[in-house]
Parts: sequence; C-alpha cells; structure tokens
Amino acid sequence: MFVLFLVLFFTGQLDMEGALTARDRVGIQDFVLLDETTEAAFLTNLRKRFCNDLIYTYVGTLLVSVNPYKELDIFNKKQMELYMGVNFFELPPHIYALADNAYHTMLTEFNNHFILISGESGAGKTEASKKILQYYAVSCPSTTLLNTVRDKMLKSNPVLEAFGNAKTLKNDNSSRFGKYMDIEFDSEGDAVGGHILNYLLEKSRVVHQNHGERNFHIFYQLVEGGEDSLVQQLGLERDCQHYNYLTQGQCAIVSSINDKNDWKTVRNALQVINNIYSVQHLFEIIASVLHLGNIRFDSDSKGHALLNNKAELRWLLGVDAYTLQEGLTYRKIEANKDEVLSPFTIDHAIYARDALAKAIYGQTFTWLVNRINESMENKDPSKKTVIGLLDIYGFEVFYVNSFEQFCINYCNEKLQQLFIQLTLKAEQEEYEAEDIEWEPVQFFNNKIICDLIEEKHRGIISILDEECLRPGEATDLTFLERLEDKMGNHPHFVTHKLADKTTRKTLERGDFRLLHYAGEVTYCVVGFLDKNNDLLYRNIKDLMCQSKNAIVRECFSTMDPDSRRRPETVVTQFKSSLLKLTEILMAKEAWYIRCLKSNESKQPGQFDEALIRHQVKYLGLMEHLRVRRAGFAYRRKYEVFLKRYKPLCPATWPHWRGVPADGVEVLVQHLGYLPNEYKMGRTKIFIRHPRTLYATEDAYERCKHELGEFIKGYMTRGQAKSTDNSEYLAFVRQSYLNRLKGNLPKNVLDKTTWLSPPAVLTETSEILRKLHYRLMVRKYVRGLTPQKKAQLQQKLVTSSMFRDKKDSYPQSVSQPFVDTRINEQDINIRVIQMIRNEHIKYSVPVIKYDRNGFKPRPRQFILTQTAAYMIEEAKIKQRVLYTSLKGISVSNLTDGMIILHITCEDPKQKGDLVIQCDHLFEFLTKLSVIAKKQNAVNVVKGSIKFEFQPGKEGSVDFSTGQEPMVYKANNGHLMVVRWVLKKRLFMF
Repeated sequence: MFVLFLVLFFTGQLDMEGALTARDRVGIQDFVLLDETTEAAFLTNLRKRFCNDLIYTYVGTLLVSVNPYKELDIFNKKQMELYMGVNFFELPPHIYALADNAYHTMLTEFNNHFILISGESGAGKTEASKKILQYYAVSCPSTTLLNTVRDKMLKSNPVLEAFGNAKTLKNDNSSRFGKYMDIEFDSEGDAVGGHILNYLLEKSRVVHQNHGERNFHIFYQLVEGGEDSLVQQLGLERDCQHYNYLTQGQCAIVSSINDKNDWKTVRNALQVINNIYSVQHLFEIIASVLHLGNIRFDSDSKGHALLNNKAELRWLLGVDAYTLQEGLTYRKIEANKDEVLSPFTIDHAIYARDALAKAIYGQTFTWLVNRINESMENKDPSKKTVIGLLDIYGFEVFYVNSFEQFCINYCNEKLQQLFIQLTLKAEQEEYEAEDIEWEPVQFFNNKIICDLIEEKHRGIISILDEECLRPGEATDLTFLERLEDKMGNHPHFVTHKLADKTTRKTLERGDFRLLHYAGEVTYCVVGFLDKNNDLLYRNIKDLMCQSKNAIVRECFSTMDPDSRRRPETVVTQFKSSLLKLTEILMAKEAWYIRCLKSNESKQPGQFDEALIRHQVKYLGLMEHLRVRRAGFAYRRKYEVFLKRYKPLCPATWPHWRGVPADGVEVLVQHLGYLPNEYKMGRTKIFIRHPRTLYATEDAYERCKHELGEFIKGYMTRGQAKSTDNSEYLAFVRQSYLNRLKGNLPKNVLDKTTWLSPPAVLTETSEILRKLHYRLMVRKYVRGLTPQKKAQLQQKLVTSSMFRDKKDSYPQSVSQPFVDTRINEQDINIRVIQMIRNEHIKYSVPVIKYDRNGFKPRPRQFILTQTAAYMIEEAKIKQRVLYTSLKGISVSNLTDGMIILHITCEDPKQKGDLVIQCDHLFEFLTKLSVIAKKQNAVNVVKGSIKFEFQPGKEGSVDFSTGQEPMVYKANNGHLMVVRWVLKKRLFMF
C-alpha cells in the first residue's frame, strides 16, 4: 500500500491533475483546463504538446489527435495493457483510453456507443480506426469465435483499403468512401460479430484522376504484384503505363507505395471472403475494368463511333463481344414496341464505356462489403451491444472542387450539426443527472447551411435533381442558373453573377461558392449533372446480367433491369444514407476523435499553425470547447477527488471515514473555495474555473515535500532496522501479510502465484509457503475417493509412457478414463460364452486395417486377464496372449494408430495388428497395466515397420497436413496424415 501511495503521490504527473505542474513546459492535457478559451491559447497549447511528441489532447472526453508523420513508441502491447480498465483521466490522453472507456461504459450500462473519427485527408483517420480495432483485439476476452471475428474485422481493413482507398494530392492512402462499422459484443464483452455500411464511393476516380493522383490501389497492386500466371490469365501487361485508367494522374508508380508488398497483404486478407472462386472472379473484374479503359473509338464518315481495338473485348466479363460492341456504340431505343439502334458519337461512346466501368466497380465494391458482412455476421439472436466506428471523409477543399467534394462537405455539415446536438445533449444530461443548474450556451448553429443544401423543393439537392430529371437540354450551366434564381439572396451562397466586384474576381463563371461552417468552398459545376445521374444504358445492364462472371451477374441482376422507373440520383441516395446514419448515431452514446494534419508536406516535427488553425475551425473544436466550458471547467467523482487531495486537510488525512461527498465538502472548505467557484452534484464536484484547480494542484505539490518522514523510511528500507525506517518496515510487513492472506494459492498444483515477499520477510515467507502447501496436500489426500485415486494412478502410468512424447497427450490429461467403452450386453453372447472364464477387464471399439490392402474394418477389442481378443460380431478373429505381445508402437503425432507387435511361433500364424482407436491413451494404459507391458510401448517419429507374417514386412508412414486421412500410398505403405495442433495466437 505504501509503495502504491508513493506512486500516486510522487509520480502523479502521469494523470490529468498531476500533469498540471508541468503545464508551462508541455502544455495541458485537457483544453477545458486552459485559462483562456481563445483560439490563440488553444493553438499554443497544441504546439507545446506536439513539440514534445504528445500528439493526443482532450477536450473533455473528445480526443484531439495530431498526425506526427513519424513512428512513436506509444502503440505497443505494453501501452495497451497500461490503459486497460483505467479511469479516463487517470493516464495521459491516448486513443487507447478513449477506446477502453467506450468499451467499459458499454459493458457497465449495457447500451450502444459509437466513435466518430473525423478530419481531412491525411490527418490519420484510417490509422486511428485501425488502432481502435487492434486495441479491442488485444484487450477483449479471447475465445475461438472472438478470434475468428477479430481476424475477419482486421482482414477487412486491407481489403477495403485496396478497393476503396487511393493516392491523392494530400494523402497516399486516402479513403475515397465513408465507412461505418458496428462491432457487436455479447454480455461478457466478447466481440461476436460485425457489420459495415459504406457511403459514396468515389466512382469517378475509376475513369479519371487529377494530376498527381492515382486510381484505387487494387489496380496497381494487381498489375505490379499479381502472380505471373494470374496476370497472364487475365490478359494483363505488367506495366501500369499500358492502361488508360491508371495513367491520367501521371504518377502510376510512387516511391512511398510498395504495390508488390501490398498485393501480398491483400491476397492474404481476401480469405475473409471464404470462397476461392469469388476471389478469382474479383480479379477478373479488376482486369476487365483496365481492359475496358483501353477501348478507343474512331468515327466514320457520318461522325458515328467505331471501336478501333476490338481485341480488348475478349477479356471483358465473359459477355458476348459483338453485343458489348453494339452496347458501347449504339443506344437501344424502344418506340411503339419496336427497338431502334441509335448510333453514338465518340463522346457518347466514351461516356457509355466510362459509365460501364464505374458501374462495374461500384457494384463490385458493394458486393465486396456484403461478403465481408456475411463473414462477420453474428447468428446468435440474443441481445447485443455495439460500438460503432465511423471513419468518414473529412471536409475537403481542393484547387478544383466538384460534385464529390460537394457531397463530402454536405456530409460534414450534417455531422457537425449532429456533433453539436449530441455534445449539448450530453452536457445537459450530465448537469441534470448531477442536479446542477444548466446554463444556456451560445454557439453557431449551422442549420441554415444544412437547409440551404437539403431543404425539400428549395435546396441545392432538389434543384440539382430537378435539372437531372426534367426534359429538354439541361446542362451544368442551366443548373447554375436555377441556383442563382432560387438562392440569390442567401447569405451563404454566391456566384460570379451574384458577387460584388471584389468577390467576382475570385470566381469563374461556372462556379458557385458556399460559406460552410468551416469556411468558404468554391465548387465548379462542370460534371455535376452527369455524376449525379450516373446513368447506365439499359441494353448494357441487360448484357451484364448475362455475364459468365458470377459476381457481375449477381450485382447487375439486383439492379432490376426490367424496371422502367428512373433510378434515384446519386445525391438523393447519399442524402437518404446520411439520414439513416444520423438515426443510427442518435440512438447511441457518442465519442469523438478529431484528427489534424500537422503540415501539408508530411514531414515530422513541422507545426503549420495556419493549416492547423483552419482545421481547428472546421472541426468545430472551439465550439466544443465553449460548450464544455460554458458552466464548469472541471468535474470529478467525489472518490477520485478525495483520494488525490486528502493530504491537504488534517480532517481528511490519512483516511476519511465518512461519505466521500462530505469529505470533499470538508476539504474544499479547508482550502477556502468560494461558493461561486464550485458546486456539489449528486456524485461529482464541479469546479468553475481552471485557476481554482491550479491552486489546489500547486498546494498538493507543496504538500508532497512535507511527507519526508515516509520518504526517508522508504529510501532506507534496505538498511538495518533503525528509528528512520522502523515504522516503514512494520508497515511493509503488515501490508505483505494482509495481501498474502487474500491471495493464497488455492490448489497444490499452483506453484507460481505465491506473492513475492519484500526482503525483510524472505525467510518468513518461505516458512509460510511450505506450511501452506503441506496443509493443502493433507486436505487433498484426505478428500480422495477410491475412484479418484484409481484415476490418478492410471493417469500416472499414462504420463510415464507419453508425456513430452506424443503431441495429443496434453489434451488427454483432463479427460477421465472409464471402466469400459463397450457394455457387456453389446458384445455377442457367443463371444461372451467363449471367453467367460478369462474375465473381461476392458473393451473398446477400434478400426482394424487388413494386412494386405489396408482395408479398414470396424471391430471390438476386448482385454481379459490373460489375452486380447479381436472380435467381429460373433467371431473371434484373433487371440493375442499377453506373453506373445512383444511390443506396442504409436506415432508422436495426434493420430490414434496403434501397432501391436506379436511373436509368431508358426509361419501360418497371423502377424502384427494395425488398429486405430479414438481412446488411445485410455486403451494403452489399460493394456499396459493388465498385461504388465508399460516398458513395451514405443513412441516413434516418421514410420513404423510391422510384420504381415513372419518374415514379411509392411510399413505405416506418418505425416501432418491440413486434413486428417488414412490411405494406401503408391509405395504400398499405409499413409496416416494428421493435422497439427497449434495454439492460435492473435497478433498485429
């Protein structure tokens, strides 16, 4: 206890309050405790921590994470163990602390939670999500089912990254889709299932990449890393420059990305699909997209599109080449029940080709997510709790912002709205639960921007859909004109036409600008209508439904090609998905991780203040801080507060015997807290100003120096007893004996849990240990029944023959032996009559292998006082006197094969017996005891020779494999293949 006291009182810098003493040097661990809640103070604190490699800081229970762009030794298993089951503010801020507290709160309150991870591309969202999954994989209880779920959750990451991530200007591994993953837990805290929802895959990237950007990783991984036979089978060249869809960004090969190694990782992770044929079809689809992108068009004399390289068609998805050619160069129009082919121009043909490539890839990505979900599905209908992980694209502002950025930033507006709602709700609920008066908070409500985008009939989404669906020549520019008519006076909307002279200079004629909560973003309307329509001609859909590729056929068959109803637009689908996501999140308890980029060049040690200020603004961190600081900056459970600060008051030191709340009241009165500086809730103390806490912590720091008497005793504890250390040594003795009393070993086999004694009690501890084990042995022996004693004696024989020799021995130790495996009434009466004078001791079913041909035959094997009998129904097939049993051989593997070597006096006598028994250890133990043949049992590696008849040898060969089997090999030997028993490890 005293050592614990020293840890708590003299290394208190680890916890939140203790770190306040170093606030001037390394900043404050919780922004809520800043003296000033200004942006400048916020950034200064963030810089201090970043410069000391402290990348995590709290805003209450929100975690701010700054990407250091270098490896830090804070993500190992030792760090994970440090944070397991620890109070949120007890250790320095860390992603493990947030993950652990979400998990334990879920278990305690049996409710659902989610962790929202946000930030712009390159800020570390995907890595944060991985860290949380890895933490749960290590910290949660371990079962076979859990290991399977863990394995599939972790393997889903590289698969989804390969198919859904790409290199952008800001990030080499940018998620180009949103992902929400539910991890399902049972009441014991075991992860028993998972489910992924995906949002708005950036399909346009399949056919077009901006300069300095790449297509999705999987294309490059397949071309660069795919096995030679696979690449050849798919008709691919091992050169990314060969493919139109991979070279538009002019950076197909990137030094910081190892596509060959990543291919191996993805290849292994695709086991999550559980179907080798589906994986092959998946590769065929990826290759088909590349071939499709290489299809080029010329025009005939009438300006109609013609294919100029039909060779690519043979690799496309197992569909009829002629029909596909027709689908890419003609549109099928139905008129008065007739079908008319309308030829495409080159531009239309390119559109049809690219639309097909996007549709194939988008549908395949959805199929892949569904297969992963099936592999993680929890079949148990009993109630579960979940922790959701939302890793979704952050606010995006590029040099040119298009339809994708509009959707992504709309998503961030909705999440910001949800974030403020849930934060205010959580604060209000805590105040109400603690019976503290709630004080209204002033904050920017971004509802005005959300309405501008999504309001029915009047918002940007409605106008975009109207332009996409209306007859006539709708274009991107007519869409812009409609926006100007409808939104002309909106304070958060401006175009070149609507702007003043100064602003007009910063806008092109095809642009519109939105003033988001995070700042201004200018969008170029070019491509908005096409991307929102995302149309695929019906004749091409019909053709895909006939594909020989099972995945393509399944995907396009579910698109209802016969429906004449126009499909929902992309933005409407996305809006509906966001609404459902919002409903999911509103029903859960929220935790937040805000990821920040420290600089644009991804260099370690660089803190770009302007860049970080922008991110702090658009992530709403100052709003969150103001909400948290609106009333009281600091709140703690009474027990926690009293445990730390009790030395500051004589009435509470060293122990407060009453109710913790009363002790805290006495303590703060002694410290001179003014009535307006704190409030007493039902379970917590609320402190209004950080300066009050600073003063308390500084007083505590001074108090520690007054505890020299105890320190001196601790420092001289290894010396001879003296006045300096006698009190401390007495405390050590009492503490050790009290701990030992509550932690004594419970059984005689436990030789490791005896508490290590302090030096002063080494001799005493050894005497007590011996006395305790003698007492346990005496109790154990006295409690043995005759049956238990017989079991132990048999097990001792088994151990002497097989321990450390046969692989399956450890699993047999806990399995009790029975008197017999075949009841006497199940043995043929004629057999009973023939051997009744010998007294049956034990019988067991076996498989006997013929000496010639090794045909397996079921038999009964009976042990009597004098001989062993091989029985087939009413016949005694062989009698083996124990005196003629010269040896017994088994392999060192996990099989149940037994060879009984028999002395044959007569050449006509039957030779050695080859049998298989499911109860090998029990059978051979009984046989060795009855026949007194303990020393005749041999455990052999490799092969065992035996005699068919005197002078005629056979052989049994043993090996390991993935499936157990027994068969006659080509060399005439009996081949026994067994699986290897391995301890399953879960590693990262």
